Amino acid sequence: MTDVAVHRARPETKEQRSWYWYDWANSAYVTTTATVLMSPYLTSVAKAAACPDLAAGATCTTNLSFFGVPISPGSVYPYTVTISTIVSAIMLIFIGAIADRSSQPTRLFAGFAWAGAAAAGLMFFVSGSNWQLGVLLVMIASLCLGASLVIYDSLLCRIANENERDRVSSKGWSFGYLGGGILLALNFALDLFHEDLGLDRATSTRVSLLSAGLWWAAFTVIPYRGLRHITGTVAPPVDRKAGVLGGSLTQLRTTFRELRLYPQTLLFLVAYLFFNDGIQTVIGSSSLYGIEELKFDETFVLGVFLFVQFVAFFGARLFGRVAGKVGAWRTVLYGIGLWTVVVIVAFVTPQRATTTFLALGLLIGIVLGGTQALSRSLYSQLIPKGREAEFFSLYQAMERGTSWLGTLAFGLTFQFTGSYRWAIVVLILFFIVGGLLLSRVDMRRGIEEAGNPVPVVV
Repeated sequence: MTDVAVHRARPETKEQRSWYWYDWANSAYVTTTATVLMSPYLTSVAKAAACPDLAAGATCTTNLSFFGVPISPGSVYPYTVTISTIVSAIMLIFIGAIADRSSQPTRLFAGFAWAGAAAAGLMFFVSGSNWQLGVLLVMIASLCLGASLVIYDSLLCRIANENERDRVSSKGWSFGYLGGGILLALNFALDLFHEDLGLDRATSTRVSLLSAGLWWAAFTVIPYRGLRHITGTVAPPVDRKAGVLGGSLTQLRTTFRELRLYPQTLLFLVAYLFFNDGIQTVIGSSSLYGIEELKFDETFVLGVFLFVQFVAFFGARLFGRVAGKVGAWRTVLYGIGLWTVVVIVAFVTPQRATTTFLALGLLIGIVLGGTQALSRSLYSQLIPKGREAEFFSLYQAMERGTSWLGTLAFGLTFQFTGSYRWAIVVLILFFIVGGLLLSRVDMRRGIEEAGNPVPVVV
């Protein structure tokens, strides 16, 4: 057993209050742009390029050409997300290794954040038939968001001790849902009243895209200023002749070899890949399920999505309190069980059952933020000191590298059954496998193997 000191939980610090604001900052982009607006908007721009004379309501059957490869306009956004996901999964591993050796990690974090925000803001200029600009900006924003999150998550280990991380991570995540929900509500209002403001639908959408970039950039100033005093590398030293990049590549090879020395950390990562993929697929498919299978109006579904955002603020805080009593590991397991209930309820919900659908949104909001926030704090306990960004890059990269499994299962099931109900219920397998694997993680042993102090409540 590693002989390490156990630290008491402290009152909330200035660094922690500053740290929360990046969840608030980037969630506006994630919610408004990546989740709600950019997919249908970029698709409409791609259709305008492929079929410039297309009548309203007609189907575009002409393909676009991308370096000689024919692409359906409706596939432009999914392909863009897929490519950016694969590129991110590879690049983030290197970025994490470099960040651990940076003398100014907060400056590196803010640099990626502001570059991503700039790309998000420049989406305002995606108009007419200029779909290529949209593809480029989505890819840049996605990579920069992932890179900034790797460093941001790793800073959790430096601003909160082992008995504070569940609380700090949960509060940060709740800030994210509140910030993302507020901007989405404002943009929802802009969409409803765009004609009264003298704007067409495309222009109001572009203004909303711009607002997400500006929000992301402006609120990043708070964590940057509050955490900029965190300097100096905490990673193991490398040969000066190799330089930061060369030394980081050498350390990466060592890390992959050493993963076998942290079997509980590796088991947690595999468990997370399954249950988080289930969560992401349920959220990503919820609007499609509500509109196509349950026959709700698009405006109503968007309203429920807003409702979920604000409920998730309280849900993340609730899960943080529960974790303080019974431990984060048990709380996440309870959350996975509730996600299984969510899928079952969705499967049996009748068409246009408004009350049941709202109750489903309430349940999703309660478990949504809590499971993800506590997964972040749990993983932070299993990381060896001095390798935080490097290991969080694996966390982000492995998540992104397999995030297509749930959507693939969902799509294939619908293709073979013709029913979104069976497509949604197949996701229970992801929660069952993820939950079973997580139940086998020995957190106390994993924390000690990583050389970290064990929290009072695991």
